[in-house]
Amino acid sequence: MIEKVGVYCRLSDEDRDKINKTDDSDSIINQRSMCLKYANQNGWDVVDIYSDDDFSGAGTYRPDFERLIKDCESGKINLVLCKSQSRFSRDMGVIEYYLHNKFIEWGVRFVSIIDNADTSNDSNKKSRQINGLINEWYLDDLSQNIRKSLKNKREDGLYMGSFASYGYERSKEDYHKLVIDPVAAEVVKKIFKMYADGYGYHRICEYLNNNNIPPRSVYKRQKGSKFVCSNCDYDNVRWNPDTIAQMLRNEVYIGNLVQGKSTYVSYKNHKKKKVSEKDWCRIENTHEPIIDMDTWNKVQSILGKHYKPTKTGEIHYFSRKVYCSCCGKAFMRNVYSVKSEKTGKRAYLQCKGNKKYHICDNNKAIRMDKLEEILLNAINDLLDNYYDKSDLKELYEIRQEQDTNNNDSIKALQKEKEELNKKINNNKNYYRNLFEEKVKGVISEDMFQMMSKDYFNEIENMMKRIEIIDSRVEDLKVGKKEKKQADEILKKYKKIKNLNKIILDEFIDKVYIGEIDKETKTRDIEIEWNFEF
Repeated sequence: MIEKVGVYCRLSDEDRDKINKTDDSDSIINQRSMCLKYANQNGWDVVDIYSDDDFSGAGTYRPDFERLIKDCESGKINLVLCKSQSRFSRDMGVIEYYLHNKFIEWGVRFVSIIDNADTSNDSNKKSRQINGLINEWYLDDLSQNIRKSLKNKREDGLYMGSFASYGYERSKEDYHKLVIDPVAAEVVKKIFKMYADGYGYHRICEYLNNNNIPPRSVYKRQKGSKFVCSNCDYDNVRWNPDTIAQMLRNEVYIGNLVQGKSTYVSYKNHKKKKVSEKDWCRIENTHEPIIDMDTWNKVQSILGKHYKPTKTGEIHYFSRKVYCSCCGKAFMRNVYSVKSEKTGKRAYLQCKGNKKYHICDNNKAIRMDKLEEILLNAINDLLDNYYDKSDLKELYEIRQEQDTNNNDSIKALQKEKEELNKKINNNKNYYRNLFEEKVKGVISEDMFQMMSKDYFNEIENMMKRIEIIDSRVEDLKVGKKEKKQADEILKKYKKIKNLNKIILDEFIDKVYIGEIDKETKTRDIEIEWNFEF
């Protein structure tokens, strides 16, 4: 029988010695040379050469491997020749499926030179299977090492993504560091500002598209990036709401790297799976931020409230601000036709508990323009009263003293925490020494259990105290922030002429509207401020 040979070569690592990317690597050339020489010595006819450079040996995701298998099945070749069995595959499942199943069915012989594998020789079947297991263990170890290496690099604050996030580019000095792309960064700032000012996703997209601002994928390609999006039609791609929503939640814009959100099922299965948020790698201050923390916090607070934009794409002033005093449900916005109005329409707010769920008796709507007038007057009255009745100098001195006291308390608590952490580390060292003494037979098992229990109880109590300290420090910091917020507002405003969403959000947390009194025809409106004077 004439042996019609198909020589198969594979290299998984990128070849640094290539002159051109289209050239075969020296390793592939060496494999081919060895196999051709071996085939010639045995008088075999080489029908074709199959070469997969830069492809892993796990699975069958290799173009020339697939071509080889088709030629085996069709009868074009009846002998597969490789330098070693691992060049054919490192996957034990693939080895069993083809070498000991399909190749026998198709009448195909497999030969590897280095490890003497030969399916025509039944006596070395076990050695082929052992080689298959060893190769698979190698892949498993390699996969674990790569995962650990990636994890370490992420924890070191290195950016491990394939492409820099929009608004950034890779540093020319350090490939794994992000630096600001000044052009795209301005677009990012505009997106955050528009959303903070009350514009919804659709309105932001409309603005970007109408102003011919290239979408992320197009911009990256214009910059010379090799970015590929399989679902993109680059001639017609536009900004879309999902992109805006994703960007507004991306901590990269405040200088943080949050990586490791997904991973592959295994080195064999390349399907991605989500990683639990608690296992994400979040490293702060790894690069220069584009968005300041005030803007970021404001945007996140709006995102958390799920504002619903109007048909124009804007978010009206009172969205998630106005509630019913009777049932606690939000007031919903409705627009009705009114002949007396120039526009022919007028906006009202109505209790959702009454209008939608029919569980509340607060059935009278309130005009949005009237409510706006009431709140504007309330804010200005508050500012007037504050300036008239308060001695600002005295107030600042009191608050500065409070801040000083808070700072002293925080320092004392942090010092206590440091001492506790030292004691915890000392106890852990004592435990290690204790364990060594038990192993050496210096102390008995009962003595070890008794003493180690005391160490662990002490560690547990100290860790509980640290939790209390962390909570108290956070409370003190929040208290300082809230007190400073009122001062900052006083510096910015004395008299407000027009109400807008920014001012409303800064002054007012919630507004509660009660039922109309049947006798007085009035209703109580309670304002819950964002701060205390």
